[in-house]
Amino acid sequence: MNYYNEIKDILIKNEVYKKAKDYSKNKSDLNSYYEVGRLLVEAQGGEERAKYGNKLIKEYSEKLTKELGKKYSTTNLKYMKQFYLMIQKGHAMRDQLTWTHYRCLLSIKEDKKIDYYINIAANQNISYRELQERIKSNEYERIGYKDELEEPKVNTLIKNPVLIKTKHIPDKVTEYALHNLILENMDNFLKELGEGFAYIGHEVKIKIGDNNHSIDFLLFNYKFNCFVVVEIKTTEFKAEHIGQIKKYINYVDENIKELYNDKTVGIVICRDINGYVLKYCTDERIFTTTYELNTN
Repeated sequence: MNYYNEIKDILIKNEVYKKAKDYSKNKSDLNSYYEVGRLLVEAQGGEERAKYGNKLIKEYSEKLTKELGKKYSTTNLKYMKQFYLMIQKGHAMRDQLTWTHYRCLLSIKEDKKIDYYINIAANQNISYRELQERIKSNEYERIGYKDELEEPKVNTLIKNPVLIKTKHIPDKVTEYALHNLILENMDNFLKELGEGFAYIGHEVKIKIGDNNHSIDFLLFNYKFNCFVVVEIKTTEFKAEHIGQIKKYINYVDENIKELYNDKTVGIVICRDINGYVLKYCTDERIFTTTYELNTN
């Protein structure tokens, strides 16, 4: 079998197809590069031998570069082989993702981690640059990824720590300074919390009895159809934080929430979490996480 000619034919057909049908070029790219990867593995004598032999890839690359252009370098052909092996392991080939998206994933070894990033990239329609940023920020590790069989809740989407973007780290991190950093990068803050969060207000004034209070951030999660009270603390988590946010949750339920909304939930974001204190202060509608200032 002439593997080189077959690989060349696949790549030429893909280039022609993309020019004629631009709307489905992602699918054409992925299918073509998958087939090239398969042929490279076969040409090298199967999957086990293909792990070690790169001489043939170099030879094919030199010929393809002369005949078709620079985009078929040794590195790119190796990526195609890796892509084929990744899909063979059972990972999804999603039409919503580009070849560049998948290239971002090729260095990841853990299967569940690959599946996580494939799903969020496709379901949330994020660019490959944003995908790179999420991988770099260790989002998978921070979200504590659960098996798909687990019923999702708001807290399964919240990362730990939540990264708060800033150009420089303040000498003294006060709650006021932290609030301003969040307001300056609200879109990033909402994405860091998870999927479906929308901003409603900051320092929302409420009155409980004769006392005036203010909610640090009031959000809404359209995925779970509920209001979300967020309190920011620059200290370690304390028991009184639960009592405070519980009052705010109850207020929102009684005065802001509509009948068709689900019950309000709360998020306490602290500098640190004391697991011993948290054990005795749990409430199924209140979630805790930490923050970290990020200058990247």
